[in-house]
Amino acid sequence: MLYMIGAVAVDTYPFAFDAVSRSGSADIAFKPLLNGLKGAEFMGEGDDTLSMRGQLLPAKIGGLPQLEALRSNMNQGAALPVMRGDGVRLGTYMIVSLRDNHSELLRNGIGAIVRVSVSLKKVPAQQSTGLQVIPGLLQLFNLLG
Repeated sequence: MLYMIGAVAVDTYPFAFDAVSRSGSADIAFKPLLNGLKGAEFMGEGDDTLSMRGQLLPAKIGGLPQLEALRSNMNQGAALPVMRGDGVRLGTYMIVSLRDNHSELLRNGIGAIVRVSVSLKKVPAQQSTGLQVIPGLLQLFNLLG
C-alpha cells in the first residue's frame, strides 16, 4: 500500500499514484518591539496540503470505483484520515479538488488512460468513534460489486 485515504487504498494496483507532494507551513505573528528586531510568536500549525497524481488503466486493471469513492467523499465534504504506506498517520484531510483526464476514449466513453490528480488540505481532527469510516467502506463495496 502506498497511501490510505479514508477507506480508499492507493496501491500499485489497480489505483496508483506515481507522484506525491506535501507542503506545510507555520503561522507566526511578527510584532514590533522597542529598540530591537521584531518579535516572533508561534501561532500554530499553518496550511498543510497534499497533492497526488497518477494514472489509471480502467479497461485493463480497473481503478474507477476508487476514483468515484474519492469523488463522493469530496462532494460530501468528508474529513478523511490519511496514512502513508509505512504506517505513518499524516492527519485528517479533506479533498479540495479532484481532476481526471480521459484520453484514448473507448466505446463506453471511458478513457483507456485516465490521468488523475487529487489535492487535499489538512483539517482539524474531528472526534470520532471510527463509525465515519463504515459508510465509506459500504459505498466502496457497492461501487466494486
